[in-house]
Amino acid sequence: MRFNWISEKEIDDSLRKLCIDLEYRLRPRITRFLMDRLEYECEGDFSSFHFDVDLTSGKLFISGKTPLGLTQKIASDFQKEFSSFTFYKAKLSP
Repeated sequence: MRFNWISEKEIDDSLRKLCIDLEYRLRPRITRFLMDRLEYECEGDFSSFHFDVDLTSGKLFISGKTPLGLTQKIASDFQKEFSSFTFYKAKLSP
């Protein structure tokens, strides 16, 4: 599983720390989500999954780098599960 961090500003040390903190929050939740839906199909290997984290909007998306077949299997549930996930954007302001 990989995260793509999308930001309008250059990623400095404070933004990098925020990304690390967010990944620690997201990774277990997404892993549980994937295990509940695709554990046997993927045999526990979720390395094909890529996620875009838009630091400006505070939203999480399945990346276009994720194979289409896998995306189609989880897209609807992912949207329901993570559409309400937003993180505090205030810390992103200069």
